[in-house]
Amino acid sequence: MIEQDTIRLLRECDAGVKMGVASIDDVLAYVSNEKFKKCLIHCKDEHIKLNDEIQELLKEYHDDGKEPNLMAKSMSWLKTNVKLVMNESDQTIADLMTDGCNMGVKTLNEYLNQFKAADEKSKDIAKKLIKLEERLVEEIRGYL
Repeated sequence: MIEQDTIRLLRECDAGVKMGVASIDDVLAYVSNEKFKKCLIHCKDEHIKLNDEIQELLKEYHDDGKEPNLMAKSMSWLKTNVKLVMNESDQTIADLMTDGCNMGVKTLNEYLNQFKAADEKSKDIAKKLIKLEERLVEEIRGYL
């Protein structure tokens, strides 16, 4: 049970990190404030570092990880592009990123509760990812 929950939690973290990176990539070109842009780039870099840790652990379990849900990714991309067409501003981007981070935090906490038997390393990674998302929300509040 421990190994199974560990792999499942790591897969969900993998998908979450990939979703976060893709979301940041979707909006970076539209950000006008340099400080805001640097904040997003730093967060993306932290996601990538965390994903390296996730990939190492998944490799130990001979697992390939998980891609983000295609429907969720498509809906996120569509929402981002529609909102940006209507109002291409840093405020819109901060709003989109806040919504995405909040969804990620909620989902990751659900997975932590669902996969209680996961090992401490994978739980720590999920908690790091949650903190990363929460920190980004705090850092970009001034752009809302």
